Amino acid sequence: MVERPLPPQFIDDDVQMPVRPQGDRQRTGVVQVPQKKEEDLTRWRTLDKPLLVILVMLLATGVVMVFSATFDYSLAEFGSETVLLQNHVRNLVIGTIAMFVFSQLDPRIVRRLAVVIMLMAISFLIAVLLFGDDTFGARRALIDGRFQPGEFSELAIIIYMAAWLGSRNVRVRSLTYGLIPFVVLVGIVTGLVIAQPDLSTALVILLTSGTMFFLAGADMRQITAIGVAFAILAAVALPFLPDYVDDRVDGWIEGISDPTATSYHIFQVRIGLQYGGWAGIGLGESQQKFLALPAPHTDSIFAVIGEELGVVGAGGVIALYIAFAVRGFQIARNATDAFGALMASGITIWIAAKALLNIAVMTALVPPTGLPLPFISFGGSSLVVLMVGIGLLMSIQRQTMLRKNSPERRVSVANYDRGRWNRRSRLPRTRRSRGSTPADA
Repeated sequence: MVERPLPPQFIDDDVQMPVRPQGDRQRTGVVQVPQKKEEDLTRWRTLDKPLLVILVMLLATGVVMVFSATFDYSLAEFGSETVLLQNHVRNLVIGTIAMFVFSQLDPRIVRRLAVVIMLMAISFLIAVLLFGDDTFGARRALIDGRFQPGEFSELAIIIYMAAWLGSRNVRVRSLTYGLIPFVVLVGIVTGLVIAQPDLSTALVILLTSGTMFFLAGADMRQITAIGVAFAILAAVALPFLPDYVDDRVDGWIEGISDPTATSYHIFQVRIGLQYGGWAGIGLGESQQKFLALPAPHTDSIFAVIGEELGVVGAGGVIALYIAFAVRGFQIARNATDAFGALMASGITIWIAAKALLNIAVMTALVPPTGLPLPFISFGGSSLVVLMVGIGLLMSIQRQTMLRKNSPERRVSVANYDRGRWNRRSRLPRTRRSRGSTPADA
């Protein structure tokens, strides 16, 4: 009698599978896989290389374009062409260190601190209204403009939403436990941001959190209700907003029918993009950045790219953001738990939305919002917070790799693969000829 091998063995990833002794291998059919030290998978090997390559290309583009957009202004204001570049590189170094630190952090630690992070964000938003620096009629920064709580709140609400919506006992489609808490939380955060006022940050928070709520299982009726609720909030807040908001919207509407009647900002952007053509006029040769283009190193840096590098260069930047979004959603899809999947999706949507809105403003598709271009614009707290978000994205991918390469997981996969190809005995069956009898067989 031939002993048939065991069928495929499926295990839960969270269950620790005991490893059988070597002597039981022949009897049970369990394949003994040499255990690989997990220490070998904790640094460079677990760093997400595709995401790192995309990030380096965006950051390198940013360094070059920040210098191109600021050398004249920096020389006139500070007596050196590289002062603003040095500040940007300093912030980039700080952000890079923060990124690598958070990339090695277990996502479960972040999940446990979600409530604390959210309370900190709300506290900072209240503090900036009371003690913030008053610049151009807005209070958006603390510590002499070095820290913008609005940027921190964007990432904080992603972490909190992922922890809340990813918990097992959450009922997303419930009115009492799903829709109402979501509207209250997001309403408080966006209300504090609008009070600064900072409409662009509020819009990013709404887009990101609303998409995460939908991905967590909300239906279209809830999404519609959310849209109506925040439309009412916007209508109530509209009379209290500064006059420049109405001017921007009116200028954008007029520019749809008559390009010459658009706002000064968008008009200068169009001139720069028109000069650039397909191949650009050359790196560092932009003319619009000299006093004509507002904020050429922050909000309008995409216009400088289009003028100096042309449609080809601007298209390359857009391709990098598309590649980032694809890789981010791949990390979210492969995450080992709901929290990791939602946080990876939220970070990807957050960065992609900021890039999309900035480029849409530069191409006059939406009214001016004042958002910097992620990883490319001159940045302080914005750049550091973005790098922290990338670090959290890498930590999710790292956790996925560690789970897939754990000894228990490898044993499980080996057992399944072996059982898959040994479901039946390989011994051929004995055939009988037509004239044979059972006794002859």
